[in-house]
Amino acid sequence: MTLSVRIIPCLDVTEGRVVKGVNFTNLVDAGDPVEMAALYGIEGADELTFLDISASSAGRETTLDVVRRTAEQVFIPLTVGGGIRSVDDVDRLLRAGADKVSINTSAIARPQLIAEIADRFGSQVLVLSVDARRARTASGFEVTTHGGREGTDIDALAWVEQACALGVGEILLNSMDADGTRAGYDISMITAVRAVAGVPLIASGGAGALEDFAAALDAGADALLAASVFHFGIHRIGDVKSYLAKHNYPVRTNTIG
Repeated sequence: MTLSVRIIPCLDVTEGRVVKGVNFTNLVDAGDPVEMAALYGIEGADELTFLDISASSAGRETTLDVVRRTAEQVFIPLTVGGGIRSVDDVDRLLRAGADKVSINTSAIARPQLIAEIADRFGSQVLVLSVDARRARTASGFEVTTHGGREGTDIDALAWVEQACALGVGEILLNSMDADGTRAGYDISMITAVRAVAGVPLIASGGAGALEDFAAALDAGADALLAASVFHFGIHRIGDVKSYLAKHNYPVRTNTIG
């Protein structure tokens, strides 16, 4: 049976507000995360991703509170990321209502964290967020940390392979080059990562025209994450699903718009 394509709005949150910029800079306020999450649930989102992009220790309890309130409003899978450094952090987020967690910087610092989380909670709860950009590595793609601000000299494809071997359940591939540009998903990056990833691949960064969503699927993505096109009303989730359905991609169509 062919699995339906998942459409996933992403809420980048800092200090309790959703923000969005271009290439992770020039952030502007996009709204209240709980209100936006509830709306996306009604509109037919298949999942939601909630990323605390500042993830300061001072904001951790605020994040847990927002996660709790969001989980009370939506009845679709909720992935939460940002500032997760231990199995205990994962436990707190799952108890607050998250269905999955997304890790990035902490896994790069200590890859064994992937195995520890997968062993305790199962691979199905663990998403590896890969913030990649073009660089002089073996594949031409480098992993970045701290919201795309710091390079690592780690080859993105080698990192994806290592993470899959350690037990990660999904890859969330964020193109730093395409982020917020609305110029289309990073097709060459998706294609390259698809070739080495043995787990579902979520494409992120660059969604603009409706055709962009189909192109990412053709490149090998299993799910499509987007932010600014939804936050600022360029497309509704129903628009994307209708377009994909008309072009014979399997989608869940229980949307209102």
